[in-house]
Amino acid sequence: MYPFKKTKADRVFFSNTSYLPDQTPSGLMELRKSELKSLRRKRTGERKEWDRIYDYDCYNDLGNPDKGRKHTRPVLGGSVSHPYPRRLRTGRPPSNEDLFTESHSGKDSLDIYVPPDERFSPKKLSAFILNSFQATIHFLSPEEKSLFQQDFSSFHTFEETHRMFSGNRSHAVEEWVKGILKKGVPEDLYREVIHASKKNPLKFPLPQIIAENGMAWLDDEEFGRQMLAGINPTLIQCLEVFPPQDKNGVRSSIKRSHIEHNLGDLTVVEAMNQWRLFILDHHDYLMPYISRINTKGVCVYASRTLLFLRSDDTLKPIAIELSLTGSNDGNEINRVFVPSSQGTGAALWQLAKAHVATNDSVYHHLISHWLQTHAIVEPFIIATRRQLSEMHPIHRLLNPHFKDTMHINALARRILINSGGILEKILFSGEVSMELSSELYKRWRFDEQGLPADLVKRGMALEDEDPNNPTGVQLLFEDYPYGADGLEIWTAIKTWVTEFCSIFYEDDNSVETDSELQAWWWEIQYVGHGDKCHEEWWYQMTTCSTLIETLTILIWIASAIHASVNFGQYAYAGYPPNRPTLCRKFIPKEGTFEYAEFLKDPDKYYLKMLPDTFEMSIGVALVEVLSWHTSDEVYLGQRPSEWTDNEEVRHKFEKFNGTLKEIEGKIMSRNGDPKLKNRGGPAKVPFNGLYPDTSNIASKVGITGKGIPNSISI
Repeated sequence: MYPFKKTKADRVFFSNTSYLPDQTPSGLMELRKSELKSLRRKRTGERKEWDRIYDYDCYNDLGNPDKGRKHTRPVLGGSVSHPYPRRLRTGRPPSNEDLFTESHSGKDSLDIYVPPDERFSPKKLSAFILNSFQATIHFLSPEEKSLFQQDFSSFHTFEETHRMFSGNRSHAVEEWVKGILKKGVPEDLYREVIHASKKNPLKFPLPQIIAENGMAWLDDEEFGRQMLAGINPTLIQCLEVFPPQDKNGVRSSIKRSHIEHNLGDLTVVEAMNQWRLFILDHHDYLMPYISRINTKGVCVYASRTLLFLRSDDTLKPIAIELSLTGSNDGNEINRVFVPSSQGTGAALWQLAKAHVATNDSVYHHLISHWLQTHAIVEPFIIATRRQLSEMHPIHRLLNPHFKDTMHINALARRILINSGGILEKILFSGEVSMELSSELYKRWRFDEQGLPADLVKRGMALEDEDPNNPTGVQLLFEDYPYGADGLEIWTAIKTWVTEFCSIFYEDDNSVETDSELQAWWWEIQYVGHGDKCHEEWWYQMTTCSTLIETLTILIWIASAIHASVNFGQYAYAGYPPNRPTLCRKFIPKEGTFEYAEFLKDPDKYYLKMLPDTFEMSIGVALVEVLSWHTSDEVYLGQRPSEWTDNEEVRHKFEKFNGTLKEIEGKIMSRNGDPKLKNRGGPAKVPFNGLYPDTSNIASKVGITGKGIPNSISI
């Protein structure tokens, strides 16, 4: 709350009774309209911390050309070449060097405008900074000389990589990070964080991927399992054409002879007819960027990985194609690797898998996580605040699913996805990272974000017309943990949304005549996601079923999808060799000096190929912070009792809560079933990516590896 002398406006607080616009009591009608009008007001100049103004802007604040040309970045959004979802407008003036780029404040790096209702609580902001501070101190542990001269080496043995988690703290690193922190946060917050770090030092567990067996991550079965139950389980798809080909019809160099000996008694055609060939495809979207990326000191291929579904539902990787651009336009240089159990072939196969994991890590950070959850949802939040009154039932339904999202997105634009930010430092995509995410936004469709539609699109499920199947789809095979658990969560959300909407909307006409709802949906399509406004797949908001599907998808993205790609990061990416974010060497060719170096010590070559110690340390610190649940976390199926005065709504919500708790029991049972091998795999990491944790009413803090918060809150 801010005094009137700051805001120059009164603020209206509505009761917890919900009304559709045409049902609003006459005494509240003008207040309802004026409150929305005040949130939509146009104002020039930089926003002040007390301003409650919601407006849209392009991503024109990622670059900082005033710091030099190397910090220039394209504006994302508002163009055919670089389409993007919109973000919240801050009103900052343009930079001196580029009128199309927003200037940056010389003040605290975390001082960025977010409307008061969207900010972290002071307690959460302090905890967020404290976690970041302590994680950096813990994992960033090179010698003092190396630290300040930026002269970082590789790990030499896998045993050395395990010592990252020993708990040693470097005094030099601690003082260095303190100096950075002091420049980046207000003085009172800095003192609070330093005091708390001394009082409550954090402990960092071994990432689960190496906790039971330090080398299980190298196993082919574990490599395949992570595509079904790891932190990026939304990309694998059933192979439809062999050999694979790009959108221009150019065929892969993978031949039948590469894979048929690994298909049991099946031919390629037979395996495809039985839906037993799968592909992890990082080829088409990366190829146009490979040459640019590889001029920046990294060594990156575009990859295709083929896998065979065995009779026990585990995936066996059977071929990896790694591609570079050739000297002629459109020409490719391809190498194909196949599994081998011993000798040089086995070592080369491990190098190839590392390059695939690198592709997948970058896609996970930029697309599965940032673009498809954080960036996609922000325009929905802005439109909800601008067009749906707090009295509107849909506003009340969605509000918990927007908690803290705009603030974490604002912080990300300042320290994570900006020029010179953390992701540019640790991902092979470097300065083209956000441009790459814009390219993949071109493929995004809202109607394909619901789980059943996504599974069918990827060929991981078939449509099922059985009226007793509420999802309308059937998984190709039972042991797909993300798909199996996800369909139960999806059904629970959709049932809750259906029952909620039926209380307020009598028929399709009541949806079509809801003026606020229609303005909300129009603004999302034509402004928030305006670069895709003319796509034909947008729903027409004219029926109850369309409204229910839209809301279910939105809640699914904000809760379940984000949880599945975020909170397991420390378990898998906390050990960088399992999920490297860049490679510094290509796979050597026979007869070269690099090949001789590789033959001399394959493990050492492998580790030299991975990020250096500094890059690994920053990467681990990042995923540690992102995997952390704070004390004010509110999970799916949880809300304060006073959120509504409607007894029927409360009853339906309690039913939703109970369903989620039942799903928790089912997930625990499946995780304990030895026949479901993808539930734990060689590394014995149980799949908890979609474990709701609704029963967690004590708000357990820390890295739990489970839980579906209501919103994208970190």
